[in-house]
Amino acid sequence: MKKLVILDRDGVINFHSAQFIKSPAEWKPIPGSPEAIGRFSQAGWRVVVATNQSGVARGLFTMETLGAIHARMRQVVAEAGGRIDAIFCCPHGPEDGCACRKPLPGMLHDIAQRLDVRLDGVPLVGDSLRDLRAAAAARCAPWLVLTGKGRKTWETSGTSGELPAGTQVRDDLAAVADTLLKAAP
Repeated sequence: MKKLVILDRDGVINFHSAQFIKSPAEWKPIPGSPEAIGRFSQAGWRVVVATNQSGVARGLFTMETLGAIHARMRQVVAEAGGRIDAIFCCPHGPEDGCACRKPLPGMLHDIAQRLDVRLDGVPLVGDSLRDLRAAAAARCAPWLVLTGKGRKTWETSGTSGELPAGTQVRDDLAAVADTLLKAAP
């Protein structure tokens, strides 16, 4: 069975924007991230993206535009020798009360059900406390990258003991890939 890694999008694969990524042209990869996904793919791992996209609920962009943004992301990753096997997203706003918006684990449970996998110990890479809390709630292994909002997350939550137990911290997705691919049998 293939190994699985779950990645948050904004701040992990591409640069985060407080104004939201609203078009394919605004989507800019973090250097080394597409190549890291390429290394996972070439080593036989399945790569799944799990992303909150409340810009849809806020009316900042449509699901069609989100699809175009994700097509651009997939193209850039493919050019780096990688493949994103699936993208799961929560299009709801923070006040919508859905179960799929991280930090709740609903989106991750959906991934487990649709891919017919157990999530125990599956690495989930994120740059925010909500990503890590969702990972812990779904029994994934939380990995914090210091890109995107990650450095601020580390400075506020890492030093106060708020990070879920066992959270691994790395500089970026490339460093996560280095560690996980070296450890893989």
